[in-house]
Amino acid sequence: FVNKICRSEKDWSMKDLKPALISEMRTATANGKGVLMAVSGGVDSLVTAVIMHRANPDNLYLVYVDNGLMRNGETNEINKLFQKMGFKHFEIIDAKADFLDKLKGVNDPEEKRRIIGHTFIEVFEKKALALKKKSDIQFLAQGTIYPDRIESAQPSKAASKIKSHHNVTLPEKMHLKIIEPLKELYKDEVRELGEELGIPKERVWRHPFPGPGLAIRILGEVTEDRLRVLREADEIFISELKKEGQYDKIWQAFAALLPVKAVGVMGDSRTYENIISLRAVTSKDAMTADWAKIPYDTLERISTKIINNVRGANRVLYDISQKPPATIEYE
Repeated sequence: FVNKICRSEKDWSMKDLKPALISEMRTATANGKGVLMAVSGGVDSLVTAVIMHRANPDNLYLVYVDNGLMRNGETNEINKLFQKMGFKHFEIIDAKADFLDKLKGVNDPEEKRRIIGHTFIEVFEKKALALKKKSDIQFLAQGTIYPDRIESAQPSKAASKIKSHHNVTLPEKMHLKIIEPLKELYKDEVRELGEELGIPKERVWRHPFPGPGLAIRILGEVTEDRLRVLREADEIFISELKKEGQYDKIWQAFAALLPVKAVGVMGDSRTYENIISLRAVTSKDAMTADWAKIPYDTLERISTKIINNVRGANRVLYDISQKPPATIEYE
C-alpha cells in the first residue's frame, strides 16, 4: 500500500533524523533561555541530553537526582560519564532522605509512582529557581519515547492507562515548556540514533532502567534493608549475564524483590527470608516481549551465588511470563 499504491519512496533514515532533530531543538530554544533536564544515565535521557547539547550547549542544565533508589555504584558511574562527555552544566542533587521518607509505609505501585513523580517535581522546582539566578530557565527537556506515551494513555483519551510514567506527568506541576525530541521513537530507534550521535556502544545498548528506580522492583514497602537485598542480588545477576555472554542477547534483565518470605535452610539453621525473582526478556520495541531462554546452568550459578552471598535472600525464581499479558516491569 505504502510503496505501490501511494508510491512513497523509502528515503527516510536515522542519519537524516539526527541533523533534523538537532535543528528542530536549536530552533525551539533559540531565544537564549535555559533548558533544564533530568538525566539518569539510561539511553533515553542520554540521547536526549546529547541532542540538546548539540543544539544549545551553553544553556543546557543537566540534573541528576540521587533518589536513593538506584543500583550499586550508579551515581558515581553516571557522574564520571557526564563529566567525560563534556557537558558544561551538570549537577548531582542528593535527595535520598526525602524520597525514602515519603515512601515509608507505601505499598501500592501507582501510589509509589505518584510520590516519586511529585517529589521529582519538587526537586526540579527548587533547582529551577536556583538556576534562574544564573540563567532564565524556560524549558524542560525529557527523554519520553513512544511506548511511555502508550502505557500512560497519552496518544488518545480512549486508551487505557497501564501505568504512570513520571516523565509524562511532570508538566502538570511545572511552569516550564516541555521539549521531547524522542517522543515519536521506539527504543530500538533511540539506540540507532544514539549510535549515529557517537555515544559509546556500552551506553547505547545498556538495558532500560525505570525512572522510579528500584522502588517499582520492590513489591511492597521500600526500605533501606530491602533496597540493599535487591541491589546485591541485581548486581550478581547482571554481572553473571555479562560474564556468560548473555547480557547483549537480552533486551532487559533485572532482579525484583517479592513481598513474601519463604522457609529455607542455611547450614544447620532454618531461615525465613526474602524471595528474589529474576526477570529477563527479549524484545525489539518493548511493546511485546518474550522471556529470555537463559541456559539452565547459567541460571543455576546465578541462583547459587545470590543465595550464598546476599544476606536476607534464600530463594530465587525465574519469571517466564510474556508481555502481554504481563508487563516487563513488576509495578
